[in-house]
Amino acid sequence: ATMFGPAGRWYVYLCYGMHWMLNVVTGPEGVPAAVLIRGAGELSGPGRLTRGLGIDRSLDGTLAGRRGAAWFELPEKPVAPRRILRTPRIGVGYAGEWAEKPLRFVLAHEPPIARTLK
Repeated sequence: ATMFGPAGRWYVYLCYGMHWMLNVVTGPEGVPAAVLIRGAGELSGPGRLTRGLGIDRSLDGTLAGRRGAAWFELPEKPVAPRRILRTPRIGVGYAGEWAEKPLRFVLAHEPPIARTLK
């Protein structure tokens, strides 16, 4: 239900019965749209991220803003667009033609797990 709610809320669910996945809802109400947060700083991988930050289901549905329990902050220096790589998503073979679309974004200094598309 959270993913169908208003944008700007955290959507947290359990994957494989062992890893919490942190997403931020991005679409209008009624449209299931969210972005999976795959890492931050030294925490790479969505399961390691939530474990490292102590995130669990209690964050689900809360505001993704300073008035909430967790929020995004701008970096000290803006990221140069040339450092942002677009790669295919991971683990979505079931998505048909969308499985290879470059809808995963990583910073160039971090080794991407999937191949980079031009």
